[in-house]
Amino acid sequence: MRRKDILIVDGYNMIGSWPELVALKNKDEIQEARDLLLFELSNYRKYRQIDVIVVFDAQFVPGVTSTFEEFEIQVVFTKEGETADSYIEREVSKYINPITRVIVATSDMAEQWLVFQRGALRQSANELKLEIDYAKKQIKQEVQSHYNATLRRRSPWEIDQLERLDEYRQYLENFPNEDEK
Repeated sequence: MRRKDILIVDGYNMIGSWPELVALKNKDEIQEARDLLLFELSNYRKYRQIDVIVVFDAQFVPGVTSTFEEFEIQVVFTKEGETADSYIEREVSKYINPITRVIVATSDMAEQWLVFQRGALRQSANELKLEIDYAKKQIKQEVQSHYNATLRRRSPWEIDQLERLDEYRQYLENFPNEDEK
């Protein structure tokens, strides 16, 4: 049996910490910031093969209480007056068991200690951002390796030879022809 990982994210905590999300928030584009956060977490979820739950409190959407799936991520908007912290504190214990590792991403130190006492691991907003950026680099490297392997299968040329040919092609493209003289 394979261990299951669940990442629970305090959504507005990330929006208040990640530079690109802060910029959107400061331009009153909070929906765009939420969408970008969900998109980034979705790619991370697919690569790391973990379940992700993002919790937004009713701070910016009063009166809305809902749970739905977006980009294969469970998105929770708490009920009005309930903070994401209190929701996470209440729900984290439900997911912890011997074969499930729960990680809570928030920079709120009090929240980190509380979920840690309940058995979850904690991760700051900056640590999660670094982890996502690292995963993006790994994905890019894997795609490049796959592309290079595919290219090698179809060609009798070595990679360094193809690179030199490409440089020569670019040189010839920039070389003036008879009509341009």
